[in-house]
Amino acid sequence: MSGRGSARGRGAGPAIRGARGAATGARGGGSVGSSVGSHSVLAASHVETVGQRRLEFGRGGRPLNCYVNYFEVSVPTSVISHYDVVILPSEKTLPARFNMDLIKELQSSNPLFNPKGVYDGRKNFFTAKPLDFNGARSQEFDVMLGEKPTDPQARGPKVYKIRLTKVAEINPETLQRFVEGKQSQDNHVLTAITALNVVIRMEPSLKYPFNVRSFFTDRERKDIGSGLELWRGYFSSVRGRMLINIDISTGTMYKGIGLLELCLEFIGQAKANTLSPRHGFPDRERLRLQRFISGIRVITPGGATAREQTPRVIKKLSPTGANNLTFQMRDGGSMTVANYFQHTLNRALLYPDVLCVEVGSGALIPLELCKVAPGQIMRKQVPSHLTKDVLTFATKRPSDRRESIRQGLEVLAYGQSEYVKSFGMEVNSAAGLLQIQARVLTPPTLKYGRGSKQATVQPRDGSWNMVDKKFFKPTTIKTWILVIYERRNRFDEGARTKMIDGLMQSCRDVGITIDPPCLTKWENGQGVVQAQLGSAGLECRQKTGNLPQLIVVVLPENGNDIYTAVKHFGDITAGVATQCMKSSKCWGAKSQYYANVCLKINVKMGGINVIPDAPSVRALTDPSNPTIVMGADVIHPAPGSDGRPSFTALVANVDSDSAKYIATTRVQNCRVEMIEDLRPMAKHAITSYMGYRSSVEKVQGSTAPKRIIFYRDGVSEGQFAQVLDQELKALKGACEELRISPKITIIVVGKRHHVRFFPSNEREGDRSGNCPAGTVVDRDVTHPTEFDFYLQSHGGLLGTSRPAHYSVLYDENKFDPDAIQNLSFALCHVYARSTRSVSIPAPVYYADIVCSRAKNHYDPSGSLHFSESASQADTAQANDSIDAFRRGFRPLHSNQSRLMYFS
Repeated sequence: MSGRGSARGRGAGPAIRGARGAATGARGGGSVGSSVGSHSVLAASHVETVGQRRLEFGRGGRPLNCYVNYFEVSVPTSVISHYDVVILPSEKTLPARFNMDLIKELQSSNPLFNPKGVYDGRKNFFTAKPLDFNGARSQEFDVMLGEKPTDPQARGPKVYKIRLTKVAEINPETLQRFVEGKQSQDNHVLTAITALNVVIRMEPSLKYPFNVRSFFTDRERKDIGSGLELWRGYFSSVRGRMLINIDISTGTMYKGIGLLELCLEFIGQAKANTLSPRHGFPDRERLRLQRFISGIRVITPGGATAREQTPRVIKKLSPTGANNLTFQMRDGGSMTVANYFQHTLNRALLYPDVLCVEVGSGALIPLELCKVAPGQIMRKQVPSHLTKDVLTFATKRPSDRRESIRQGLEVLAYGQSEYVKSFGMEVNSAAGLLQIQARVLTPPTLKYGRGSKQATVQPRDGSWNMVDKKFFKPTTIKTWILVIYERRNRFDEGARTKMIDGLMQSCRDVGITIDPPCLTKWENGQGVVQAQLGSAGLECRQKTGNLPQLIVVVLPENGNDIYTAVKHFGDITAGVATQCMKSSKCWGAKSQYYANVCLKINVKMGGINVIPDAPSVRALTDPSNPTIVMGADVIHPAPGSDGRPSFTALVANVDSDSAKYIATTRVQNCRVEMIEDLRPMAKHAITSYMGYRSSVEKVQGSTAPKRIIFYRDGVSEGQFAQVLDQELKALKGACEELRISPKITIIVVGKRHHVRFFPSNEREGDRSGNCPAGTVVDRDVTHPTEFDFYLQSHGGLLGTSRPAHYSVLYDENKFDPDAIQNLSFALCHVYARSTRSVSIPAPVYYADIVCSRAKNHYDPSGSLHFSESASQADTAQANDSIDAFRRGFRPLHSNQSRLMYFS
């Protein structure tokens, strides 16, 4: 174990390296990146942890030198003062940007703030030296933005009162002890880390548009239409190891153009009078546009006073044009909005029939007089048709991403920040990305079925192929029908024949026994899909005496509504497997396409595609310790959708090979992260597991699991204690009800982070330039005291791969690091829809899919909708709406509850 490094920055405190030894001469080091020693400390015995304490490090796999997008930072040695901020009047929450401007004005105009403090835009203000309040703990200051008017009769800028109250002192030695494993991660540590984050973000927060931890610049941008453009952003965060994580991000911004032009772009029209109800602009489109522009800050450059130059926030659109909107004058008369602005500006409106916006003050302003203030982040859901553009802009190859991170350091300019300097901090950006020691795990051996020329295969670079292989347990399809929703002149008999031949040949290649379809029907997607499929099923029974086992549906482009109706019919109403294919994919499709479709069909109908070979994953397949693996997730509605529920999912294996899964899903209150119904959901999963082992695997004696491995997706570090308090309790409660006592392990899988690994040279990477599949890191950049690790389990395709972050919160099974890391890696290979390892364990991936498909449980012809047109609602309306969603939720058909319908 080692303590502090010896290097000191100018005016800085000791350079903390996360309690690692001084930089070693690792290969590929030098000017390319700073490097760390290969040893990390373990927590002292008195240190308390939220999750499982780290007792040792993993050893399995071959060593790999790689870089990570972290930079070393020195921390101050002097005590930091912490102040609570209250801004009055406080009848409403002010935007963080406005609060920042107030604090900036306060510090610029008052010599008390020397050196200047740093502010997070809400409640926290930190200073490198205590402020002199003449012995008091608190002091108030009057602050206004803008110049005082020269006319004594004129109303001046609004005066705000800012009250600063000293609440604590932060000793950086606390951080030193924490990274050395001698200090628990208590509130003192968390506040200290918060303070350092506020210090490094202060300067860019004042210069650039920001969103939580990212700053956006227009140096690199892309116009994506609909009134939006993408800006390159830079993420920065000080982590518990006293390293700064720097990464690129993407901001969706409103264009800084005229509001009229922006609105026309959004609706895809060129003529201004399109936005006039008098010229036929439908109210449905007006409401859609209103949802898009509400909250945007606009400037009225033609305003007569300085007050009208101040950005104003759009509340809503007027129902009619400026010519038809009247308001009461102070003298008792009335005037139209168009006439008012003609009188004020001394010129007529160009488009008097076009809508107006109502701003925060209640004033109505014609669209043509408003300009969108530049640099505004759109904080709503990106329209679905633009998602591909966003992904393309965000995707960068590893080498390009490294270069963008380097550019980000120039933008963030820590070396020039007066705030970073005044707190005695220094970021070691000159050394480049941190070099660390990783390991590459050996992938599990996978086992296919009888008749395969090669019964077992070991993946390479995260992939394998199914050439000359049969499914481990192929299904049999005797009765199936084909329903085509594409127009017959676009998908004719010839296309139908080729599609059927291609699908059936691929089925036979992988061992599925399949007869020709007993029925083909062309249907109109404008009709009632439920009735059409029901009628086709009855016609099949009249011909064959049996209802179909499978319905294959060919969809047209933009057939999302048809897809939802098909899934509701199959999964909820009729209990029949359904497989949808796009017509554009079927035209001239190669065998690989139909082979991928077979991967889905087989498991939907009860088959098993592949299993991990028992000797390579003993933690899963030990017959003396039957194991059930669960994946759990919660999905929340889009921002602003206050009347929408959240959905939960629990997925669990029922077989001894951890390859066959069942799922259950529920509705719960909006944005509640803990799974409220986990106890009955877990009970259902365990009961299904025991039933399958008894009825299908013919296990004699007890069928109860001795181990439960619970992978939880989507919870932040701040919610770990809640998982242990509520969800662990629910799992144990389900076991008590069933009178079983398995040992439980809980692992949180995190994907929403900015840690990226880069191979030290091309030879060490895969074909995409990423670190190879199986790269695992559990030292140097992980938690100082708790059991966590990063695992990049998938091979790269496009862009830079994101490793998953695993945090072990609870472990009655006493797995060592190698066992959990290999177990997690193996589970990334049993995802049924692919012949590639995936980025997270299959049950977690499935839980995510089940959550996203929860909308299929609602009648597509009913009144509950999930369109992107979210609306704000008050608390009572939101509660009523969620109750309606609870009542409208239909359970899975019993036929499907035992199958992987979600594949």
